[in-house]
Amino acid sequence: MIVPGAAPPRGRFPHLRRAGDLVFVSGTSSRRPDGTFVGANADAMGVTDLDIRAQTRAVLDNLGRLLAAVGGSLEDLVSVTTYLVGMNDFGGYNEVYAEYFDESGPARTTVAVHQLPHPHLLIEISAVAHIPRDKEPRR
Repeated sequence: MIVPGAAPPRGRFPHLRRAGDLVFVSGTSSRRPDGTFVGANADAMGVTDLDIRAQTRAVLDNLGRLLAAVGGSLEDLVSVTTYLVGMNDFGGYNEVYAEYFDESGPARTTVAVHQLPHPHLLIEISAVAHIPRDKEPRR
């Protein structure tokens, strides 16, 4: 499912895929619908300022909006996999993550990757949610 109003996928894949009461969310970044990124700025010389806290917050908010399209929320997440470009960002990511979840939240795996699909991205999260079909909004 492609969610109207969300940043379009950068390839031929859906934002979400439902399998019964499970909803699988494709890797989600801090990208806005207009193609810009929260937490990423470049000056006239091309020097970038990348903010893991702002990007993490935007990714989690984007996940929440995607889940809302099928009647869910972040509370429905059962598993998340986070991809960080550098483990030096783990502390800032973890700090913001704790604003959204505690030990009763989703199971979590965090891994470091060489790079993500854009040089301004520090983080991407894929997720699985449990959302019974009867919660999905009617279209």
